Amino acid sequence: MKKNKALAQARALTLPSREASLKREASVSHFWNSNQKLLEDAWAEWEIENKDILLIPDETLLDPRLRQAINDAWENPEKENAVADLWEEIIPDVYSVQFFDLERLVEFRNYLEAVANSQIPKRAPYGIQLNRYGIMLDPRSEGHLAAPNFQAFYNDIMNRYMRPIARLLLGTYGYDNQTFGFSIQYNPDKDKDLQPHTDASAATLNININLPDEEFIGSQVDFYDKATGQTVQTIFEPGKAIIHRGNVPHVTHPITSGQRSNLVVWLYGDHMKIPRGSTNSYGSSADSISKFDVPENITARQRWSVPDGPKDSFAPF
Repeated sequence: MKKNKALAQARALTLPSREASLKREASVSHFWNSNQKLLEDAWAEWEIENKDILLIPDETLLDPRLRQAINDAWENPEKENAVADLWEEIIPDVYSVQFFDLERLVEFRNYLEAVANSQIPKRAPYGIQLNRYGIMLDPRSEGHLAAPNFQAFYNDIMNRYMRPIARLLLGTYGYDNQTFGFSIQYNPDKDKDLQPHTDASAATLNININLPDEEFIGSQVDFYDKATGQTVQTIFEPGKAIIHRGNVPHVTHPITSGQRSNLVVWLYGDHMKIPRGSTNSYGSSADSISKFDVPENITARQRWSVPDGPKDSFAPF
């Protein structure tokens, strides 16, 4: 068999046009679905081709304090308070933490740059205005980043980090079996903002991957506190993450210079179920959070566990 046959074939494919993707034309889904196996094989070959120079992403890229607290909690869930203590509350149901190790973040960015330059077709997240520099991360998504080593890292982020943290801080147990993720970049000349919205998730983890010297102006994120009626403005810092319930309204201000790059990952229940009381419009009269129909009396051991149910094929976009 010819070396890197799938990689060469994938690179020769012609991507659907931006216009066709925005219109959700049937030919777009047909392209991704009919080439799914080819693209997965191409990513595997790409990893092998670059194995001597390519980073293998793993949890050592993450902040040491967070990583230690997470590992301790998996060994003994009764130590989970040490994880909670690392997160700073912005408003109720919105928290931030240093997620990536700043000394290692450049390595991860170099990896993503190699992904961008791979010439393998990748699907941008057209659920958010077809962000030109984004890519789908989850296997449920057409044209996702199917590199095996990246997928192992992605699954660790979802299973070992995000899910128990969301359960601990946001009480999402029972609505977190399924995963979803994408990357996004804000640039004043391309995709510069995001209108007021809520997420179709039980929990959202938004991780900034800017390097310390990559400054930008604008692109603040406002979170709306339903209890007080106040809006709190936040600015993403390099390697920091914000986790919030999907029903918390938020809006991204226009970026006026520089660029901001983020990974965004979601958790929700089977068949895209989210807790009762979630809403889909900014500033609407939502049910109070106390009315969420989440299970009560969840133990620490239950929070620090991985669902044994199957992955479904439902994707928000």
